[in-house]
Amino acid sequence: MNKGQRVVEVFIHGKKSGRLGLAKNNVYVFEYSRDFLETGFSLSPLYLPLQPGVFMARPEPFSGMFGIFADSLPDGWGRLLIDRLLLKNKIDPGSLTQADRLSLVGRHGMGALEYKPENEGFKAGSKASLKILALEVKKILNEDYTGHLEMLAARGGSSGGARPKVLVDIKGEPWIVKFPNSTDMKDSGKMEYEYSLAAKKCGIDMPETALLEKKYFGVKRFDRSGKRKIHMHTLAGLLYADYRLPSLDYLDIMKAAARLTGDIGDTIKAFRLMVFNILAHNRDDHAKNFSFIFDKGRWSLSPAYDLTYSNGFNGQHTTTLLGNGLAARPEIMESAGLAGIKKADAEKIYEAVSESVKPLRKYFR
Repeated sequence: MNKGQRVVEVFIHGKKSGRLGLAKNNVYVFEYSRDFLETGFSLSPLYLPLQPGVFMARPEPFSGMFGIFADSLPDGWGRLLIDRLLLKNKIDPGSLTQADRLSLVGRHGMGALEYKPENEGFKAGSKASLKILALEVKKILNEDYTGHLEMLAARGGSSGGARPKVLVDIKGEPWIVKFPNSTDMKDSGKMEYEYSLAAKKCGIDMPETALLEKKYFGVKRFDRSGKRKIHMHTLAGLLYADYRLPSLDYLDIMKAAARLTGDIGDTIKAFRLMVFNILAHNRDDHAKNFSFIFDKGRWSLSPAYDLTYSNGFNGQHTTTLLGNGLAARPEIMESAGLAGIKKADAEKIYEAVSESVKPLRKYFR
């Protein structure tokens, strides 16, 4: 592969949206293309408004990259796979620029953004059963890199999050299937599936989910509609929030939903998800676990994802509520008023969520 790349072109839905380049101060700059300015939309409304001129990214928290393009870069499991492949090919992962890594993502990233030139060197893969994929994942977790790294990278190298996962087709539809990591409980897949059912029961917008082979959690991708790709933006990338540390408050999320969508319905969706996370003990609620999608000409809060039992940051929620990492009903009701949600609606949501999470209490510890 070519290394030291400083410029990539950014495409969406087959159209060139602009050019992304590395400046001398190790901060990236971006400029929309002339045609996209006439026919496109803002890729990131708060920091990349659709207007002429050169934009400069912030130095942190994405090492000089724009939040929207940092969303395309794999982290956790996906980055581990790519770095292992680089080492296997005698390439120092530290020698790659972020532009190099976006070229590795190419057209295979989450959401709708695509990058050129595209490096196809690590995209080869073959069909494999979940059983075979699970065995290969286990090899990686055991630091045995003699297996089919190319196959796993092709199926999971563009993904984010710490847990091992693969991208597969199920009955012609794109899904994500998760495997347990070395620290997960034995029934982590079953637990996340039950969480998804409880979330749906209390009115949370969730994609279709399944428990595959009675142990692997699967979820249908919401950034795809048939063959069409849907633009998505994590809250971390939107607000330049460091997802590795507590950096946001749930009131920030509800305000962001109101500002970006202009729809109280999305504010209520964010409120309902917050109540679920608090009552269901999902404390790994960092800034990358919330996203917005742009579809059919408008922004909306994405369907929920990564809902499961977790202890979070030092036993507290990574996203606080009114500054409290262990918030309860008083803070929940106060935040509803501050977000413009009627008290009666907030109480109704609280009771519905409280009832739906009762079967999940067996996992609390």
